[in-house]
Amino acid sequence: MTRHLLPLALAAAIAFPAMAGAADLPTPPRIIVSGEGEATVAPDLAVLTLSVMREAKTARAALDANNDAMAAVIAAMKSAGIKDRDLQTAGIQINPRYNYTNKPDGSQEAELVAYQVTNTLSVRVRDVDKTGDILDKAVSLGVNQGGGIAFTNDDPAATVTEARKKAVANAIAKAKTLAEAAGVSLGRVLEITDQNIAPTPMPINAKAFDAAAGAVPVQAGENSYNVQVTVTFELK
Repeated sequence: MTRHLLPLALAAAIAFPAMAGAADLPTPPRIIVSGEGEATVAPDLAVLTLSVMREAKTARAALDANNDAMAAVIAAMKSAGIKDRDLQTAGIQINPRYNYTNKPDGSQEAELVAYQVTNTLSVRVRDVDKTGDILDKAVSLGVNQGGGIAFTNDDPAATVTEARKKAVANAIAKAKTLAEAAGVSLGRVLEITDQNIAPTPMPINAKAFDAAAGAVPVQAGENSYNVQVTVTFELK
């Protein structure tokens, strides 16, 4: 038994120092840089958030009035070519409204005077040129609460890829400049990470629309897609 164990013990004794030596090797010199890339494209999709608010003495009456107004808005959206898949209810709220009267003792007396019902509709407009007309129709038919508009792209993958390539090229250029200044050479890439930054939605106020003035003037502009990358290079 002892004779068979001796070779194993000797092999272990040789292996452990080798492993310890590998662990003690210094980390190769490296450089970490960040790069930024931007690519722009015209939007091909507008996302509208439209709200209808109605008020009445009872919640039932307020809801009925709201239902009629929102049904007219939805019908107008469909007649303008908006598909069912691009219409989505974003929220319904029913809130009481009170009048408060100050009493001689400093307290307040609350009187329930009405109920307010707000129905919010999210609309995706795939023909961006129709955005102004659709906003005008919506306000004419009962949209009376602040909404939002965001111009985006249905499939921005190609634009993001272009921005990503520019970001990596920017990082490589930075790394070469730093390495040259330090008198060293760049080696292989050890790691790359990236972060996308989406376009920021633009707010609108539905109360500012004048239904008698024709279509709402809307400018879609361009969407800018930004990518930031962090690249780690080995140094020679």
